Amino acid sequence: MIDLYYAATPNGLKARLFFEEAGLPYRLVPVNIGKGEQFKPEYLAISPNNKIPAIVDHEPVGGGAPVTMFESGAIMLYLADKIGPEQNQHLIPSDAHGRAEVLQWLFWQMAGLGPMAGQIGHFNVYAPEKVPYAIERYTKETSRLYGVLNQRLADREFIAGAFSIADIACYPWIVPHEAHGQNLADFPHLARWFETMAARPATIRTYEGVANVYAPKNSAISDEERRVLFGQSATTTTR
Repeated sequence: MIDLYYAATPNGLKARLFFEEAGLPYRLVPVNIGKGEQFKPEYLAISPNNKIPAIVDHEPVGGGAPVTMFESGAIMLYLADKIGPEQNQHLIPSDAHGRAEVLQWLFWQMAGLGPMAGQIGHFNVYAPEKVPYAIERYTKETSRLYGVLNQRLADREFIAGAFSIADIACYPWIVPHEAHGQNLADFPHLARWFETMAARPATIRTYEGVANVYAPKNSAISDEERRVLFGQSATTTTR
């Protein structure tokens, strides 16, 4: 069994979507990040960066002690390799060219789409006051990244050709497109892919009962929640 430490953020949903697509058994362990559960010593032993998601694989390939993993991209690579090429439904191809296609788009999401979309989501929804420069900067950069993905999807059904972990990684970061200040009608190939992804049974299972964390109704957080979520530094001692 694999424990998935989870909150319904885009990165948490990304990991959960992988399990649902792969049909891999898992146990969901909720982490209330608004109450600071990510700073508990027992969680930091698994995820030293105090972020979600994280996993504990109690039955790693080859046996031995449980494997702990943090960082959503690393988790998906680990799990794709764990289930092997015969079972992973081509979530990451075994041939060099196919694997390279998937890896570069997975890392594109990790280094570009996720951080930039996260910033505009923050400044549009959670910031206590409007910061025009930040909003303009991150709206434009997120638009550029949406455009990159739209162009990529112009002549293929999925990001790396066949369905893969690249699609799983990107989809949860497109779900809150309204909070990103983006209109999917401006990106027709991306919109077509988004609809295809949304209709997949695994996506429906993953998002059942999940609220959009970037929706305006979820933006009214307390000062304590704001401090916990956004006020940490290397010198913070109060968890």
